[in-house]
Amino acid sequence: MAILIDLQKITLDGADRVVLDTLDLTVSTGDRIGVVGINGTGKSALLKILAGSLEPHTGNIRRARGAHVGFLEQIPKLPTGTVRDALGTGWQVDAALDRLGMLDAADTDTAHLSGGQQKRVALARIFAESNDVLILDEPTNHLDLNAIQWLEQQILAFRGAVILVSHDRFLLDQVTTRMVEIDRGKTYLHAGGYSRLLEAQAQREEQAASAEQTRRNLARIELAWLRRGVKARSTKPQARIDAAQRLLATRPEAAARSGTLDLSIDMPRLGTTVIKVHNVTFAYPNGREVLRNINLELGPGDRIGIVGPNGAGKSTFINLLAQRIEATSGTIKHGPTVVTSYFEQDGGDYDLDATVQELVAGPRGIPGSPADVALMKRFWFTGALPMTKARDLSGGERRRLQLLLALSLRPNVLFLDEPTNDLDLETIRLIEDFLSQWPGTLIVVSHDRTFLSRTTDRLLEVHPDGTLADIPGGIDAWIARAAGIVPDVTSDATDAAKSEKASVPLGRQIRDTEKEIARLERRRTAINEKLLASLDHREQTQLGEELAEIRRALSAAEDLWFSLSE
Repeated sequence: MAILIDLQKITLDGADRVVLDTLDLTVSTGDRIGVVGINGTGKSALLKILAGSLEPHTGNIRRARGAHVGFLEQIPKLPTGTVRDALGTGWQVDAALDRLGMLDAADTDTAHLSGGQQKRVALARIFAESNDVLILDEPTNHLDLNAIQWLEQQILAFRGAVILVSHDRFLLDQVTTRMVEIDRGKTYLHAGGYSRLLEAQAQREEQAASAEQTRRNLARIELAWLRRGVKARSTKPQARIDAAQRLLATRPEAAARSGTLDLSIDMPRLGTTVIKVHNVTFAYPNGREVLRNINLELGPGDRIGIVGPNGAGKSTFINLLAQRIEATSGTIKHGPTVVTSYFEQDGGDYDLDATVQELVAGPRGIPGSPADVALMKRFWFTGALPMTKARDLSGGERRRLQLLLALSLRPNVLFLDEPTNDLDLETIRLIEDFLSQWPGTLIVVSHDRTFLSRTTDRLLEVHPDGTLADIPGGIDAWIARAAGIVPDVTSDATDAAKSEKASVPLGRQIRDTEKEIARLERRRTAINEKLLASLDHREQTQLGEELAEIRRALSAAEDLWFSLSE
């Protein structure tokens, strides 16, 4: 195993803090290294140092002679000319473009590509080159699920070394052999993939909690001893008094972010009817039909994930559901109590020259009011950030602001279009926890398989021909079938379901059962609220019967969870 890059005692200082502090990292042939950390910790800076485009303030870097390094930046730069000019020719190039959904754009000028298309072409280009080291910064952004699976295969088949920053936990766990965690300048190296990193983080937190408890106990003892009086203290060595004072002055290291991301927003009650879609077709003005003959009914508490190839019409579909655009034919109706909010893929439509507190206040509010300050704090906008213009925020901070603005509308139906782009893993996990308990209706387009698995219980796929279909078993079954673990569903649905269940690992069965319990609990809460608000005896009877059925299903799901957990 040849050493390709060796970093020794690397230090990088930011404007007001240490970004990297005496980092040691050796990259060898065959390494698959994932880099994680909250936004702004220095992940991209580390990649640039490895790529040679950023010089550290101190430390030594050794590189293997003649080693070629390919660097995919978050915002890639492509050469002028067509896509074909940038990539060259050959069946491998065509295969890559096909899997990335860019084969039809092979003759398009790179200057006319969207940001997502540029990212996909740059990804195809870097794997077509002859490199010894690949450095990939958020490579899954703008990729659909098929393209991400292609990326996994490329990384696993690559003979050199790969270092990547990604928020895609499934990808990290599939391909990495080591993980680098950056936390307030410190770096922690973990053998194994993302799962091993989580285990190490949990162990580190337990040790820190134990050490803090020990420190507190010692502090109490020393404090009691010091309070005995001057006479008692005079018999003690001065060194011990000094040590006690130092101990009392010591505090545990401040968290990277204060508190948790509190997203508990009140919302109006949803009625029985949420969204009804009847025979909807959508075509662009040029006549190209994107969606056709769509029928769908969404109820309170539904959790819908939407997947499909790039360009198939996923964003168009949820824009139709949200009534942001009109269908060419057919009808889309919202229930009378529906309040929607939309989290856009491209960052949202707000004034970049306005400050965070101005945007939160809105046109009729007073910036910096106590209520707004409390709301901003819940989204980690503290210190100087509330007075910062939106254009000066980092990508992750803008996404958090976008989520803040979306939830400040108090919606009971939430549309999320690629919500995990540019967010760090800590924020994504907290949003998942919030959504798992949020009682409203959720419709989400995402390529993040873990996010879909944790937040949705029904998966719809938009096909290239414009049709819409349910995916039995949700995202976990989709992944299993795509990997060849479970055969495709046939007309014999019962046999297919049995085969699928037998192929699902125990851990996944437990997670699926937990998701079903959470869904039933949300439904039970929604029905209880309706019962309390209803004055109609017929409706009360119907709701009572539905509640009894939900309770039976919940009891069965809980029994299954206990049996699986034993």
